[in-house]
Amino acid sequence: MSDNAEWGPLAALIGEWEGDQGLDFAYANVEGKVKDTPYREKTSMKPLDYRMAAWRGTEENPFHTEVGYWLWDAADGQVMRCFVIPRGSLVMAGGDAAPDATDFTMHAECGSEIYGILSNRFLADAARTSDYRCTVTVNTDGTWAYDELTTVEHARFGAVVEHTDRNLLHRVG
Repeated sequence: MSDNAEWGPLAALIGEWEGDQGLDFAYANVEGKVKDTPYREKTSMKPLDYRMAAWRGTEENPFHTEVGYWLWDAADGQVMRCFVIPRGSLVMAGGDAAPDATDFTMHAECGSEIYGILSNRFLADAARTSDYRCTVTVNTDGTWAYDELTTVEHARFGAVVEHTDRNLLHRVG
């Protein structure tokens, strides 16, 4: 665990990380269907801010990027993750966690003023994200994993899609 105790349960996440066991289950626009997509990612976590990028196989350009903040509110015992996805989504998720927690869950809902989800006009009509949940687990071997469930009301697919992402990250620096 890092000596950054003021970051509570987020202290263990500070650093440079890579993972090549990612699995994205989502609607694929090109194929017009829901499918699994393996991915690899790089994540840089500094106190407060982070950047993440994910690639399919050997692709040169990432298919997904995020920029944002992970926050710890010791007074309220809350972990928070605020991030922007360049295609026009913003999520502020949060949840309860003890200072020494090795697993915690953050949640956000569309329309909520506390831990909510915003989208641009196109996504609000075509693929509205209505719910987001992310569980983080810090492992005793120094790795950490996340498991995300994003509920999307997908107009093109004509149904609600439970988009999932998960990966195991190893420290690289």
